[in-house]
Amino acid sequence: MQILALIVVLFAFCDSLQRGMSKRPSLSESEVRAGCPPRGWNSYDSFCWTISEEEFLQNAELVAQRLHSHGYEYVVVDYLWYRRKVKGASVDSLGFDVIDEWGRMIPDPERWPSSKEGKGFTQIANRVHDLGLKVGIHVMRGISTQAFNANTPILDINTGKAYEESGRKWYAKDIGIKALSCQWMRNGFMSVDTKLGAGRAFLRSLYHQYAAWGVDFVKHDCVFGDDLSIDEISFVSKVLSEINRPILYSLSPGTSVTPSMARDVSSLVNMYRITGDDWDTWGDVASHFDVSRDFAAANMIGANGLKGKSWLDLDMLPLGWLTVAGTNDGPHRKCNLNLDEQRTQMTLWSMVKSPLMFGGDMRNLDETTFSLITNPTLMEINSFSSNNMEFPHITGAKYFKLGRYNLTSQPENYGVRHASEDLFMGLSSCKDNHAKGWSVKANGDDLEKVCWKENSKSEHQASFCLYKEKLLLELDEETEDKRSHGKFRLLAIEGTDFCLGASASRKLSSKEFSRGSFSSCRLDANQMWELKHNGTLANGYSGLCASMKRNQANAGTGGTRSWLATGRRGEIYLAFFNLNSDKTVISTTISDIAKALPGGNLIHTSCTCTELWTGRNFGVVTSSISMVVQPHGSSLFTLNCT
Repeated sequence: MQILALIVVLFAFCDSLQRGMSKRPSLSESEVRAGCPPRGWNSYDSFCWTISEEEFLQNAELVAQRLHSHGYEYVVVDYLWYRRKVKGASVDSLGFDVIDEWGRMIPDPERWPSSKEGKGFTQIANRVHDLGLKVGIHVMRGISTQAFNANTPILDINTGKAYEESGRKWYAKDIGIKALSCQWMRNGFMSVDTKLGAGRAFLRSLYHQYAAWGVDFVKHDCVFGDDLSIDEISFVSKVLSEINRPILYSLSPGTSVTPSMARDVSSLVNMYRITGDDWDTWGDVASHFDVSRDFAAANMIGANGLKGKSWLDLDMLPLGWLTVAGTNDGPHRKCNLNLDEQRTQMTLWSMVKSPLMFGGDMRNLDETTFSLITNPTLMEINSFSSNNMEFPHITGAKYFKLGRYNLTSQPENYGVRHASEDLFMGLSSCKDNHAKGWSVKANGDDLEKVCWKENSKSEHQASFCLYKEKLLLELDEETEDKRSHGKFRLLAIEGTDFCLGASASRKLSSKEFSRGSFSSCRLDANQMWELKHNGTLANGYSGLCASMKRNQANAGTGGTRSWLATGRRGEIYLAFFNLNSDKTVISTTISDIAKALPGGNLIHTSCTCTELWTGRNFGVVTSSISMVVQPHGSSLFTLNCT
């Protein structure tokens, strides 16, 4: 059995309280210690990097007082806790981080005074544990550019001295891979070479330090999605599995993530993002429906994970009192989503069993937000439901009122969507069939072309082509290594100086689809490609492959959706979602619900039905369920059938 854990993420009150990580059914203490994230484990996440020790502990105390009894268990310090808050410091600035003699990040002592004299987060963790909560931190890929430039020695945790191998000591510049700097934080962090003993020693020293501080949760950023670093994820997972107490392992970001990509990491972690950053806009909320459907259909909800299960992370809940996205001071505004949109977000997150991460300021938590993030029905679904899936057998009809008559337009079956389709380039696991189909075509005496042709019976179908430019031999010393050999850059138009890159130069929101883009050509791993024998085109930065897919226009921004799940006591949960900007009547039948459930047979049964948000009791229903749903709103039914 598994449980979820609620998380409160404390960044600087931009958005995020995370909830739920493992399964919801009851979990024994032995299973929790084995690393299964407590189902119902929720959390509070501090999102802006300006948060201080005083602010963090004030919020942690409020989580313990108000949210812990509802299942919220983790408080997480998110992002840049090691950066000094001084003039000139920003998200991607260089030279403002606090590192120890071994090149490892340590808390800024001005904002985190208890960290002085090498204590790190130890005293913070002790305080949080005394409150009955658990503590987490956000970390980045590999090693910091600051440590690389300082060429700090590598710690060998077995000897407590500098790491030695092959008769010499090893340093940061021996293990850092500058060509694999985080694409959206180039001055911040870069990958380390995990094939080197010194590279592995550095990562081991990092995570053993976090464990020594008393950390219970690690959010590992710039290693997944477009920034995939499977080698680092695999080794960090190994290190965490060897530590004698559970530390939950989370991956970020989630841009371009596909189920096949997730299968490569799900057994190594406890949760992983499947979207870009989520903020309080309707576009961000609506963008989660398609990806949630696809991962549920691939049976990824609650798949095997590190010492337990792994869960889909739809990102933090931008509710309550927030700051503006991208700023480092606040809080100063309320959530921009209206109440119907907030309910839609909470309902979808719960039906997907995503860890619930609340990121608002607990010191300004209003009663409406509090009631929403602690709603007993949502907590029950998020923690203990099963058979969670998108349910396509619904009809939707526009609702309008004429005098005293309520009217609907002709119903449309939204289970089948017909929309114009566009071909677009994205990234996916190289195992995806969509990633195959690339080949080289001669182009006279000029540059060769690298072309993709869709599997089709039509011999006259046009190919999608890019121009192949081999890398110059005179590469600089830092770029010239084995990673450059056999790779080339791709141009949209022959003779131009704009090359195809695979990863965004900044963090993307959930509604911003991550696609390959062209920018000025550089000797950058992100712009290097390699054509494999099996017809895949692999990127030099992430190892992911370029894929060509057909995308439905405006997918996920309108229409109606529905989700279905079963409860631990035999109840059935049915959610309607209206993604339209008008009131819509959404309907389904009991017989269609029965067909969707595993072994479900509701024929000759009677079901009582209640709806959460209106409080309406439908009494006994025998044939169909229908509801007028507000624009961007939702309805959540509980069916008890006998």
